[in-house]
Amino acid sequence: RYLLEQDFPGMRIGPEPTTDSFIAVMYGDSEGNIPGNALVVDPKKPFRKLSRFGNAFLNRFMCSQLPNQVLKSISIIDSPGILSGEKQRISRGYDFCQVLQWFAERVDRIILLFDAHKLDISDEFSEAIKSFRGQDDKIRVVLNKADQVDTQQLMRVYGALMWSLGKVINTPEVLRVYIGSFWSHPLRNTENRRLFEAEAQDLFKDIQSLPQKAAVRKLNDLIKRARLAKVHAYIISYLKKEMPSVFGKENKKKELINKLPEIYIQLQREYQISAGDFPEVKKMQELLETCDFTKFHSLKPKLIEAVDNMLANKIASLMSLITQEESNMPTEIVHGGAFDGTMAGPFGHGYGEGAKEGADEEEWVVAKDKPAYDEIFYTLSPINGKISGISAKKEMVTSKLPNSVLGKIWKLADCDGDGMLDDEEFALAKHLIKIKLDGYELPGTLPSHLVPPSHRKPLQTAE
Repeated sequence: RYLLEQDFPGMRIGPEPTTDSFIAVMYGDSEGNIPGNALVVDPKKPFRKLSRFGNAFLNRFMCSQLPNQVLKSISIIDSPGILSGEKQRISRGYDFCQVLQWFAERVDRIILLFDAHKLDISDEFSEAIKSFRGQDDKIRVVLNKADQVDTQQLMRVYGALMWSLGKVINTPEVLRVYIGSFWSHPLRNTENRRLFEAEAQDLFKDIQSLPQKAAVRKLNDLIKRARLAKVHAYIISYLKKEMPSVFGKENKKKELINKLPEIYIQLQREYQISAGDFPEVKKMQELLETCDFTKFHSLKPKLIEAVDNMLANKIASLMSLITQEESNMPTEIVHGGAFDGTMAGPFGHGYGEGAKEGADEEEWVVAKDKPAYDEIFYTLSPINGKISGISAKKEMVTSKLPNSVLGKIWKLADCDGDGMLDDEEFALAKHLIKIKLDGYELPGTLPSHLVPPSHRKPLQTAE
């Protein structure tokens, strides 16, 4: 709702889990709903494989179409609210985690939403997160309603969230958490406004880059599937080879299923395969229970060779084709809705802050602090109105900024490139140091509004 900046058919927002269905929010010329059973038989939509989850799921699945600019670039799957307490014991009637896993394998980004007031991860949410195993690179976390607590509480909330997530997601890497208040109402607590703006901007950039990376991600998934298929072939052919031809098939099958972890280790050694390429042992054992091992196929070396050839040679040429195509095409980026709100104008991110301060003012922005800078300047014994690099360095290093940063500041401040600073250039250097100390980035080249007044005319003539 926040990203689209309009309601979509079937939307219900409330404090308790109100979404009871999976809603695919997609672009359409007119507003409307398509129910699940009709959706999975539509050849134009990518949901045909979902029919295997049965009627209980399809009754809780729908597509919401509307003509929104944002949806021209991305589609959104809104999942049902997570249940906690007694409610989660009541079955949904379909395998919720299996459905989540199906979507997780096919989407570009998974966003987990947390509320600043409800940080407990229920059993169902924990199971849901576990179903995203193997898709960790796609997960982002949003801590919403952060304006409803003060800074001290927010620090505690953030710490508690990271601790809870650490128990559920078993990776040494820390997940990226975006903190903010993602709705259009006034902020209740404004002391973290700058933080919320920066976080929202980062999240927008992350979502906006998705259309550009879609082709590379599909290629990445293809490589992943090819590697898994190859490992699968080794496991299946090994089980087939170990089966007796006449008697004791059932006992041998049970024995092989129990020995699966040892079989994995043996295949790893024999074919030099990484342990991370093997399917999860428990899940594989469950699936093998219902299989007839005698119907498995023997290993076909030619097919394995073909897969190896594809991974070694064909993928590289595909990758270069994608890069070539992307460079020829205009950069695709998500537009519309909330994404347009921070693009331009005085409310764009960073407008009037840091190096952009004073961009739309007639007076030189450094002038207001120049008297204080001049006092320092004249203590540095200027000769003919200029101080040497050595004198400037003595003053600049008191900021404790690293030499690499101070070197960049010197390059920007020494407008005429004579290796010395006059009073205006020195004031500019001090202003740039202040920008950096306030936590802002330095500009790559000196913006026109920061050029000292006495150095402006020569620069214009040079242009």
